[in-house]
Parts: sequence; structure tokens; C-alpha cells
Amino acid sequence: MSYKVGVFVGSLASDSINRKLARALLKLAPSELSLIEIPIGKLPLYSRDYDSDYPPEGRAFKNAVAAVDALIFITPEYNRSIPGALKNAIDWGSRPWGTNSFAKKPSAVIGASTGQVGTAVAQQHLRSILSFVNSPEMAQPEAYVRFTQGLIDDDGNVATEKTTDFLRNWLQEFHIFVVQVVGAQRITL
Repeated sequence: MSYKVGVFVGSLASDSINRKLARALLKLAPSELSLIEIPIGKLPLYSRDYDSDYPPEGRAFKNAVAAVDALIFITPEYNRSIPGALKNAIDWGSRPWGTNSFAKKPSAVIGASTGQVGTAVAQQHLRSILSFVNSPEMAQPEAYVRFTQGLIDDDGNVATEKTTDFLRNWLQEFHIFVVQVVGAQRITL
């Protein structure tokens, strides 16, 4: 069975290393996972004032999340947390109350950084948010990609076999997780 996976890139920068990582994942995904980026950059700042009449960008975003079976969040770390644009997107998708688009969608978190600690703190913060919006999360393997110059090019080609193998394995583990979560949900229906 094939699963549609919505991909969120937390960084809005066009030359983001996390965007390069997203492109690599798109290329390396197993045939059972169809990865589709769900853009977050055009969303206005969320306010509950919109709850009674969502703007077109908000409706399109919620529809895009609703149309996928699972989610991958690719995030850098900004000031020991996730980027504001990513948090804003999660707010749009989880509101208004009772219309949470993330509920019961299996998710995974990955990120790249140039430093040693990487996206670890941001990922932990994101996991807390995903728990609240009821998105079951793949706990292992964790994925903190230490990005060095030339590791992944603009087209998503990975320069080292070690990183390629790691990303393929991570995606395979995510596929297994998605099958388990979606299968369990079907049994309970």
C-alpha cells in the first residue's frame, strides 16, 4: 500500500540546508511513501479572529494536511525552539477547536544544522507540540543531520554513502511506523 506524506520545511530561506535535506528525502523515499511538500510560507499570522471565516490560504493549508496520510517535519533550531513559521502553520492546521487536521496523523521529525547539537532542542519542543495536537510521533530513530559543505546539493543529491544509507533507513523506519499507526487506526474504526 502507498501512503501520501506531507512534508513541512521549517525554514523559509531558499538556500536552507533543511530545504536541501527535504529534497534528499524526496529522492530517497521508498516507493511506498509519496512525499509532497506542503508550503507554509504564505500563511498569514494565525489569529482566532479567523476561526469563523478562514482565509483561502488557511483553508488550502488545512485541506492539504487533510489530504495526506502522514507527516514529516524538517526543522532547523531557532533560539532553542522551532521557527515561527512552522509554529504558525501548526496553529493554522490545528484550529479552530474541533477541526484539528493533525489529529491521528503519524509524524516524524528530522532536521539539519551545521553545529554539533543540531536541531535537538527544536525537535524536542516540536515533539511536545505534536503530542498536544494528537499526532502520533515516531520516537526512534532520531535524526539530527550534521550538515557540512557539499553534503547535500541544491538538487537533493547526497554526497556520502553513510548519510544516504542513514536517510534511507530513517525513511524505511518511518514507513513501518506509518503502516503500524494507520493499521491500528483502521482496526479501531
